[in-house]
Amino acid sequence: MRVEPCDPRDPEAVAVMERLSGALSAITGDGGTSSFNSSDVLVSRALFVIARDAGGAAMGCGAYRPLEGGVAEIKRMYAEKGCGTAILAHLEAAASVEGYREAWLSTRRINERAVAFYRRHGYAEVAPYGRYADRPQSICLGKVLKS
Repeated sequence: MRVEPCDPRDPEAVAVMERLSGALSAITGDGGTSSFNSSDVLVSRALFVIARDAGGAAMGCGAYRPLEGGVAEIKRMYAEKGCGTAILAHLEAAASVEGYREAWLSTRRINERAVAFYRRHGYAEVAPYGRYADRPQSICLGKVLKS
């Protein structure tokens, strides 16, 4: 498996994000598309990655975008075949190289699997931010990145 940068408008990236939206809809009733615009990760200090299996098939994705100051916001994380840890590690390492001090994200509380995944990887609850400030169904998590 490899994790590599990809244009989020690439047909394979779009297909993986459609699978993500379907999975989120099944769990939360919302595919999450309203909180992501591919142009957000086509700017300086942003990144979109795709995970590929040994045969080159796309099996996951993730991104970060500048949020505020030294914070990168993790977006559109999706993993099949256990590639989530590799995607998250890649994003965190790249964000650290870009000078970010922290990574934040939001997910739905009902998405217990995602919440547990992030907690296992060192994320803890932070104050709701931005569009999530008045959404009790959301949980915001953050982590200080290794420098």
